[in-house]
Amino acid sequence: MTTAALFTGTNLTKHFEVKRSGGEKRGKALVRAVDGVDISIRPGECLALVGESGCGKSALAALVSHLDTATAGEVRFNGEPVAKDRRSRLQFRRDVQIVLQDPFASLNPRMTIEAILREPFEIHSDLLPREAWRARAIELLELVGLGAEQLERYPHEFSGGQRQRISIARALAVEPRVLVLDEPLSALDVSVQAQIVTLLKDLQARLGLAYLFISHDLAVVRSMADRVAVMYLGRIVEEGPTERVYSAPTHPYTRALLSSSPIPDPDRRENSGRILLTGEVPSPIDPPSGCPFRTRCWRAVEACAQNRPQLEVSGLRDPAHRVACFRADERDEVHPK
Repeated sequence: MTTAALFTGTNLTKHFEVKRSGGEKRGKALVRAVDGVDISIRPGECLALVGESGCGKSALAALVSHLDTATAGEVRFNGEPVAKDRRSRLQFRRDVQIVLQDPFASLNPRMTIEAILREPFEIHSDLLPREAWRARAIELLELVGLGAEQLERYPHEFSGGQRQRISIARALAVEPRVLVLDEPLSALDVSVQAQIVTLLKDLQARLGLAYLFISHDLAVVRSMADRVAVMYLGRIVEEGPTERVYSAPTHPYTRALLSSSPIPDPDRRENSGRILLTGEVPSPIDPPSGCPFRTRCWRAVEACAQNRPQLEVSGLRDPAHRVACFRADERDEVHPK
């Protein structure tokens, strides 16, 4: 029996209005940062979101955590739509917390660590009595591998990895059920990244958390995620169980993305079949008609330019594996060298 989704986003869309400068196209235009995305996360699951820079991952993270208002679409938690009144928003933010990419920028440099960890209790005043705030702050620090002696220090006195641990502790203060992790490793050294990954896995197992994990590191995604969604130009083009997507990628963009991962073994590297895409990523101001990837795709046909492929199951693939490609069921083709 399939577990019902804890969190869903339907047709999530975010368009930004910008001014064009010069030329015949002078005037206002829309940047289609997120363009009709459906997303769901089950209790205790880790869904990873991958894609190249500028594809809309962080914009989607802001929408699902209600840091930004969607142009269109709906977010539901436990099957109920998130209302716009203050009380409903506060409850939603208790259930869904976000950890941002740069821990130095996301922590107030004028506040001590104790003040940073007490702030969620000031906002969500019904969580704990004031006299219990300090003890809870210590408990949160210990949960992420730090200690009570850190309470009176300021963010600049910590390393990048320690600051990210404090950001995670702050997010856990209100006992959320979902953590949105927006590139939480990219500002850290490689050795520190491994420590934070271990911490996140441990917290998920101990607390039963669900994660939306956004990352460029495909190796980390493979070790962390239960499912992976591949994003391109504001849309999800492939989604499915992590091992299924990694072992049998179907969308041409997914194949190109996975082939770009570095391979340490020189013998395997020569026969890896790396795919080098031609052309530039189209502008989200003026995306291609039909399939957003068609201008760089070696499999594109006329139908790809005329209609937008939907994310769906087709052929003999796993029912949980969906792809937005008109040619998904056709015989595989080797990318031209």
